[in-house]
Amino acid sequence: MPEQISSIAANLARIRERIARAAERAGRRADEITLVAVSKTFPAEAVRAAYELGLREFGENRVQEFEAKHPKLADLDATWHLIGHLQSNKAKRAAQLFNRVDSVDNLALAQKLDLAADDQEKRLPILIEVHLGGEATKSGVTEGDLPALAEGISALTHLDLQGLMTVPPYSEDAARVRPYIQKLRDLRDELSRRLSKPLPALSMGMSHDFEVAIEEGATEIRLGTALFGQRSAQ
Repeated sequence: MPEQISSIAANLARIRERIARAAERAGRRADEITLVAVSKTFPAEAVRAAYELGLREFGENRVQEFEAKHPKLADLDATWHLIGHLQSNKAKRAAQLFNRVDSVDNLALAQKLDLAADDQEKRLPILIEVHLGGEATKSGVTEGDLPALAEGISALTHLDLQGLMTVPPYSEDAARVRPYIQKLRDLRDELSRRLSKPLPALSMGMSHDFEVAIEEGATEIRLGTALFGQRSAQ
């Protein structure tokens, strides 16, 4: 564990420096950006090491994987985000395990999450995942279907719609990623006006493009390999 903490600590220091520089370029404060540590495929011990270094927000992709880890992490005062695609038949378990679901992409799923949150007598914060790149392998609501989905979710009393999330097409060239990130920000702003409610959260930016995302207004960045190192499995 000491060696693991040392490695994550060094990575985290570099990340925080890069966040600060990107925020400064954008005329923003570094503390406006939430770092969500993407702990999918990493063991509970790595999550605990990151927690001991001060991180409090963690993202997991799969209900089943986090269900197995959770008993080892239940004592941590952390916020658990579900950031991967969620099948509607797992909505009840997701609402029990996670503090937030950042990947809602259809109304049927939202309705099941709403019922599950009602059963648990809580209001569940969510983000809508928007599919902007056209890749068949990725989830998310299309730009055209976003307004109707947001309006449908807004009518559900046990869900708290806080903003949008996207996974842009992968590219090491920031110039190629930037238009997708700008588009999500514009969609959020338009949707906020349409719904007449604030939508403060913009979850965009990962290990290879988070500085661009910060420059374009991201409030949350999702970092896995930059923090924990290379994954041995996907």
